[in-house]
Amino acid sequence: MGEPTEKNADVVDDPEPRLEPEGAGVDVALETAQPAEIGPAPSVAAAPVLAAAPPGVSAPAEAGAPASVVAPKVGAQLESGKRQPASYLFFSIVAAVSAGLDLWSKAWASARLVGIDVATYAPKKVVLLQGYLDFQYAQNPGGAWSMLRSLPEVGRRPFFLMVSTVASVFIASVYARIDRRQWAMRWGLPLALGGAIGNLVDRIRNGWVVDFIHFWFKKKVGEYHWPTFNIADVWIVIGVGLMAIDVFTSRKVRASIEAYEDAHAPAEPSHAADDPAPPAAG
Repeated sequence: MGEPTEKNADVVDDPEPRLEPEGAGVDVALETAQPAEIGPAPSVAAAPVLAAAPPGVSAPAEAGAPASVVAPKVGAQLESGKRQPASYLFFSIVAAVSAGLDLWSKAWASARLVGIDVATYAPKKVVLLQGYLDFQYAQNPGGAWSMLRSLPEVGRRPFFLMVSTVASVFIASVYARIDRRQWAMRWGLPLALGGAIGNLVDRIRNGWVVDFIHFWFKKKVGEYHWPTFNIADVWIVIGVGLMAIDVFTSRKVRASIEAYEDAHAPAEPSHAADDPAPPAAG
């Protein structure tokens, strides 16, 4: 046998083959790969912030609308709450027409119903609904539906003159504070004023009020007669009824006005600058 050849010292025997874990090649590739240029991170749109609506103003219903769109809508609703004064021309016309109709009806009743009907030898009357409603002339020294008519003349006349005058001034002052969208109050106040003026003119001129509307009906025993009244009393009742209706029909209008006034109220001055600075420690 020949002599074994001497191994080269520079040659190293290959070790046993090693099994690379799965994915190791990918990691090495990633480590050796050149990193790509990464731009700035894309900006994420902030969630839309809905402007808070003041009390009495409903926020827009569009979900996800940006504040730049929502805020003008809330502002428009707030501006709609600005007080819109009612027309004094409308007030004057309604009051004048209602008072004029009342005074005309009293003049007609005084000319048509005073005296005795020669055919029946009874007070004159005009029957509207047999057994229920007719026109009969009456002089009422008291209030509506003959209230307080038994008071002495020396105190009764000044009392009703004062009440009618105060009521007229009060109605006019209330009208100055309402909004033109309050339709019930806008009609009720001048109608009540027209009725008060009509009765006031009668009291100044005659010392009593002309009544002529007579409602009555027969009962099983006897008859029931409602106190005679006039057109002025009708206007006053309708006016007061409309004022009561306004309490329920104008809630949203009043709420929007209050929200507007709160939003535009002047800020209270801060007194923090006037407070003396605390003494320095030490």
